[in-house]
Amino acid sequence: MDENILKKQIGSKIKQLRAMKGWSRQQTADKLELSVTSYGSIERGETDVTLGRLAQLSEIFEITLFDLLGVVAEKNVVNFSKIHNTECLIGIHFPTSNESHPNHEIRELQLIRQSQQKEIEYLKQQVAQLQEINQLLKQKLLKQNLSEP
Repeated sequence: MDENILKKQIGSKIKQLRAMKGWSRQQTADKLELSVTSYGSIERGETDVTLGRLAQLSEIFEITLFDLLGVVAEKNVVNFSKIHNTECLIGIHFPTSNESHPNHEIRELQLIRQSQQKEIEYLKQQVAQLQEINQLLKQKLLKQNLSEP
């Protein structure tokens, strides 16, 4: 793979992750202790990114280094999903040959399961909040009925 294409793909992935977080270039540059100009050159794929910087990027975006670099392999597809204000990264990795790669399938299923678990947890919280609101409304209605002559 051409080095310039690789840099551009990595930069594009970083830009997508930043956008997913809702961060400005300035905010992201501050987290990396870089100037906005230096950070911008990473997003545009104009600069080589060291392994240390990639590790730092994966840390601030709260993803693994594998997921950060996973997008650059040929025939990789990455899907971003935002579930109820919680960012989730679901990576679907297709093998580069016609052979089946169980490790990729397992990783894909693990990521989907994690996403589903976050959704279930969110829904459980919503149910608990609705039950609490329902209980408070019942108490308020009871008090109103008791205070009426």
